[in-house]
Amino acid sequence: MTMSQDQLHRYLFEEYEVRGELVQLDQTFRHIVDAQSYPLQVQALLGELLVATSLLVATLKFEGSITVQLQGDGPVKLAVINGDHNQHLRGVARVEGELPAEADIHSLIGNGQLIITITPEQGERYQGIIALSEPTLAGCLEAYFAQSEQLPTRLWIRTGMQDGEPKAAGIMVQALPAQSEDHEADFDHLVQLTNTIKDEELFTLPAEEVLYRLYNQDKVRLFEPQPVAFHCTCSRERCQNALLQVGKEEALDIVREHGQIDMHCDYCGSHYLFDGVDVESLFKVVPANDTNQLH
Repeated sequence: MTMSQDQLHRYLFEEYEVRGELVQLDQTFRHIVDAQSYPLQVQALLGELLVATSLLVATLKFEGSITVQLQGDGPVKLAVINGDHNQHLRGVARVEGELPAEADIHSLIGNGQLIITITPEQGERYQGIIALSEPTLAGCLEAYFAQSEQLPTRLWIRTGMQDGEPKAAGIMVQALPAQSEDHEADFDHLVQLTNTIKDEELFTLPAEEVLYRLYNQDKVRLFEPQPVAFHCTCSRERCQNALLQVGKEEALDIVREHGQIDMHCDYCGSHYLFDGVDVESLFKVVPANDTNQLH
């Protein structure tokens, strides 16, 4: 029996003041790593960010978007995942220099930081900057929740290969605002159970079976899953709008030098090609009030 791929599952423990999320990613992760020829170390880092972003999106109580990015002075200058309340995700990494064979977040990013930007469709934008004070991405995010939300939170983020395919999955367990004296002991009990999860189980089993294996002695209420999907916002129209900002003469100069303009999207790998005829046609009618860029 195989899992339902690319879904996020929310659940509650009926006897404890604790909530949980479980996400399993397949096609979404593969779209991201297939867009560029990322080394395995970078694939794993992007997979961890992808899982983390999906779990964070599920905590939002409004419609909007979130960006989770790592940046620093190491060989991976930037790794970023964008997501929204519909669980539409995309991501990219910038690599410069030689990668260490045994890579962790510090050897890849170097001296850097984790930046979480939340942009609601209605309301003010929020940005949190988190020091990479822990040895793992999960640990850094747990520290973020402890500081910003003041709620005990644990994350299990796993990436790897299963049957020759890249996999990414994760679990988050978070205490609700405490109402009882036993909430700390209850939370610790569930953390110990979740610690027993194996990579293969998380990658291959349906969410219902994973939760049963972990918490079969506890009452768990599982809600309807939410689909997760890779989604890129690039388009030929966005590229045209970007060219309008460049200007006709400069665009034609690029065509004369290179034969055409090749606008490449790092997120999905798409190429948008424009020759001299395309440029001339574009500048005959200039759309008003539209300055969107490619990314």
